[in-house]
Amino acid sequence: MNWGAILDFVQLLFVIVTGLYFWGLLRSQQGGRVAVQRESRKEMDRLRQLREVSLTEPLSERTRPRSFAEVIGQDDGCRALRAALCSPNPQHVLLYGPPGVGKTAAARLVLEEARRNPQTPFRPDAPFVEIDATTARFDERGIADPLIGSVHDPIYQGAGPLGVAGIPQPKPGAVTRAHGGVLFIDEVGELHPVQMNKLLKVLEDRRVYLESAYYNPEDTAVPRHIRDIFDNGLPADFRLVGATTRAPEEIPPAIRSRCLEIFFRPLLPEEVERIAAGAVRSTGFDAEPAVLDCIRRYAQSGREAVSIVQLAAGLAQTEGRGRVLSRDAQWVVRSGQYTPRYMPRIAEAPQVGVVNALAVAGPSVGYLMTVEATVRSARPGSGRRTVTGMVEEEETGTRGRTLRRKSTAKASLDNVFTVLERLLPLHLTDYDLHVNFPGGIPVDGPSAGVSMAVALYSALTESPVDNRVAMTGELTIRGEVKPVGGIFAKVEAAKRAGARRVLIPLDSWEPEFAEVDDVEICAVARVEDALQAALLRPAAVRPLAVAPAVPVRAAPWASGEAPAAGTEVPVSGQVDEDTPAPAKTPLPLQVPISVARIPEPSAVTARPAAGGLGL
Repeated sequence: MNWGAILDFVQLLFVIVTGLYFWGLLRSQQGGRVAVQRESRKEMDRLRQLREVSLTEPLSERTRPRSFAEVIGQDDGCRALRAALCSPNPQHVLLYGPPGVGKTAAARLVLEEARRNPQTPFRPDAPFVEIDATTARFDERGIADPLIGSVHDPIYQGAGPLGVAGIPQPKPGAVTRAHGGVLFIDEVGELHPVQMNKLLKVLEDRRVYLESAYYNPEDTAVPRHIRDIFDNGLPADFRLVGATTRAPEEIPPAIRSRCLEIFFRPLLPEEVERIAAGAVRSTGFDAEPAVLDCIRRYAQSGREAVSIVQLAAGLAQTEGRGRVLSRDAQWVVRSGQYTPRYMPRIAEAPQVGVVNALAVAGPSVGYLMTVEATVRSARPGSGRRTVTGMVEEEETGTRGRTLRRKSTAKASLDNVFTVLERLLPLHLTDYDLHVNFPGGIPVDGPSAGVSMAVALYSALTESPVDNRVAMTGELTIRGEVKPVGGIFAKVEAAKRAGARRVLIPLDSWEPEFAEVDDVEICAVARVEDALQAALLRPAAVRPLAVAPAVPVRAAPWASGEAPAAGTEVPVSGQVDEDTPAPAKTPLPLQVPISVARIPEPSAVTARPAAGGLGL
């Protein structure tokens, strides 16, 4: 038997089978490649067809600010943002403010300006990476984190050259993509606490360190770039701009301490009207003046104003009109259930027991509110005290606990009663006293102390209060006016409401107040100063029906001669020697406003208050 021929035949058969096998694999790969290319061409054609279809640009995009001049109503916020980022040493920034006032637009514009400024470290191609904290979800196993970055370990990444070799693959996140530029996080207060802590670490190190149980530094098969990432981290040197609609106290203190805080205020009615007018021009329609007036009364932000204009213009379009009518805007606000804007105005005439008080509803948000007081005689010692419109108790939630506290405004009213007992020769327990804060706005805070004191004093003495005066300040039991916050916002609110004079605490006086136009700002140190400036008839006290009318003798210093310190002097309302006198009070004594003690002039010079008072 020819074994050589048999061996040659077997070898030939083996070569043929092997060749057929590899030829089949080649044909399979080629067929698969052709199928992939065919499917890719089909999908590309579908994408091309989709891109050829486009709708008109939304009105919100057409009205988006293209420059800082078009960001309406936020001059101070934009100025602070430019100073923070368009400088040789840019800072991290937190932007506070209600939605739809221009925070995101300002953040985009500030980087464009910083790129053009040669003094900033931002290059002309510095990236602007925007991420929404409400959707920046991460996997607790570290598989995926769009903000910080993650590592695709071999067990998760599937087959592939590195996966088969058991080598982990680091994936950069938004902090690395923003390297050398700005990372804008919208609604930064919604970040998960774990992500917030990781972000703080990145801000401190300016790089991202990733970890993996599959990384072996001694494995020579690990590529150099992966080894470098695990050893030195991914670069993440950027400037954070976080925007939030939350209050500052709701943001973790750790991130607040690393950022400059800038506040964007709510838009004023006239600013909303300007935005609405620009939106009307962008639609190509004409509008009745009443349309803009309706929008300024109902829209709270520029976004709401644009939405109302767009829907009203759509109504006009469907009805074949080229003009937007007032009924269109009225239908939109009615169907959309818009709430009218709170726009208080001062009273048309002076009233007894009615005071214009100033308050704040948030950072840089001031408003004018009314405090009214009434007095009714009661049986001696049986008077009641009624307070409405004021928060008596509230709960505040913090991370991990809930706090319950009594209202400080309620305690402030108790201080007012103590001061009035010393000012007036009356027993307040002989009267029914009612203090109300109308308008459905709960009040909490000590800054209404002076307002409540003036309102009750006016009601007790039947002296009308100047309707053109607004005031704020905390009142102590000794009658001193203590400083409060939000003075600039309160002054602006008083101007918008039509006030002509604003009373503020002396310790809150700033030199800028002397340059404020259209309103006179007066600093007061004691409650007597506020009464002197606010009451139109600062006459001697006329006791109400509880006590019989008796002759009143003027105090010995009413003619200009002051008594010696430590002497006992009668309260205004003390009767003649033949009539039993009330109890005497040693100095210092608080007396009715007609003979009030005027404090010594202060080093701070403010505009004089009514009656020649100057502080």
